[in-house]
Amino acid sequence: MKRILLFLYLSLLAIGLNAKVNLDSLYHCLDMEIDRFPEYVAKHEAEVETLRQQLVNSDDNNKSYELAMALYDRYRAFVNDSAIHYLRVCINLAEKENQRERVGECWALLALRCSNTGMYDEALEMLRHVNTAQLDEHGLGVYYEACNHVYNELAYYTHLDDMREEYAAKARTYEELLLATVPQQSDAAFLRREMRDLTSGVLDKSMETNTQWLATVEKGSHRYALVALYRYLEFNAINDTDNMMYWLVESALSDVRNAVMDQGSLWEMANQLMLQGDVDRAHKYINFTSTCTNRYGSRQRNWQISPLLSDIANRYKARSDRNHKRLMMTLAGISVLALLLMVSLLYVNRQRKRLASAQLKQKLTNEMLAAANEQLSEKNHALSDVNGQLHALNDLLAESNKVKEEYVGRFMRLCSIYIDKMDKFRNRVNKMIKNREYDELYAATRGQDSKNQQLEELYESFDAAFLHLFPNFIEEVNALLKPDKQMELEKNNRMNTGLRILALIRLGINDSSKIAEFLNYSVNTIYNYRARLKNNAAQDRENFENHVKNIGMPK
Repeated sequence: MKRILLFLYLSLLAIGLNAKVNLDSLYHCLDMEIDRFPEYVAKHEAEVETLRQQLVNSDDNNKSYELAMALYDRYRAFVNDSAIHYLRVCINLAEKENQRERVGECWALLALRCSNTGMYDEALEMLRHVNTAQLDEHGLGVYYEACNHVYNELAYYTHLDDMREEYAAKARTYEELLLATVPQQSDAAFLRREMRDLTSGVLDKSMETNTQWLATVEKGSHRYALVALYRYLEFNAINDTDNMMYWLVESALSDVRNAVMDQGSLWEMANQLMLQGDVDRAHKYINFTSTCTNRYGSRQRNWQISPLLSDIANRYKARSDRNHKRLMMTLAGISVLALLLMVSLLYVNRQRKRLASAQLKQKLTNEMLAAANEQLSEKNHALSDVNGQLHALNDLLAESNKVKEEYVGRFMRLCSIYIDKMDKFRNRVNKMIKNREYDELYAATRGQDSKNQQLEELYESFDAAFLHLFPNFIEEVNALLKPDKQMELEKNNRMNTGLRILALIRLGINDSSKIAEFLNYSVNTIYNYRARLKNNAAQDRENFENHVKNIGMPK
């Protein structure tokens, strides 16, 4: 009846604490926190480094003692060797100040560090350094706790029955002394009272003690991890799997978030997961725990982990053997299917060859069509190029016809004008001869005025016709000349000699003697003009006249 009532009490308590949760979600949360473990370690190391620098810079022994004790507390669950080192620093500082109660308390803490990591002989040796008469009440509680712990450990691990009884009796004696010395609300008192009731089977009382203890700690702290671990033991005692795993995850989460290297909760979780058949997750957690333990430096934890690692390896081997058998059966089935597949392939291959033959014929036909299309395309491209060239030639021919038409028209008009003038001059000469006006006739034919006038009219007509055909000629010539050698039309839109030379070159008259004959200059003068124009070119002097020939040409 009592056991039934206890089960109902614990069940209601679990509902009140929301312990009935989705374990897969909790495991996923724990996995994410393990991935973030390096961040937590880095934060912890930064805090430790800050304290260490303060200790290095401190010149006051009492302050240095407090800093060294703080460093011990930070290293207590982080790196055991460092925790021991700073306890020794505390001992040296306390001895300098002749504070014997502090010296004794530090030796007791050293003993507790050693027994926590499996160094039992060392722990007993350090306890011999403690003079209990010099300890205050707090130091005496630490001393009793260290004695109780080391003798409990010796009783648990010894293989000799008589020695187990002797160690257990000493552990009980120091437990009584501890409970009589420390405050009833201290962690040490809560732990001993809970374990005493739990071991004795008084589960309702042990759970009540744990609930009282849980109310004194901050959720997520390292102390919370310890209380949650003992609460796991309460639910484990009544085989409540969901609630015990919930509290075990809570403990492990707090350890991970506080950068604890002495991972007792994760080790126990790996063990429980192995019992539940979750080998992969157990393997992940035990590997993580093993890595932390190696950094922490605990021989005891390595002893605990080794059997579990071996068990996991055996489970992996057994699963591998099962998978091998399944693989062999699968291979046998695949072999039968492969034989059937080969028969099918032979039939399909025969059909494929027939199809390939038909496709080859079709391919050859397609290739012939493609080759013909390609040849046709090439001919089309060639015809397109020829058409382009014809268009260009037609443009040149049209321009040439335009020039010819313009100048033929001008030529015919000038010829008509000159015929009229010659006829008028003939009539005038005939009249002068008839009237015997020989002096006036001589005077009319002696001077150059008539010739010069005729040349000016010729040049005026040439200039007008050329500029009509090439209205942008002056701008395009100047684009070929240096900025300070630009050319302009003279009065009444008349071209100067240089522009006329370039105009004749544009019309295709390249011979200097013909140009000289048209402009009524000597050949040397024309050579000089052409050389000076080339020298005035802005660039590419040698091809200056070729550029002039292309003025007004289609681009």
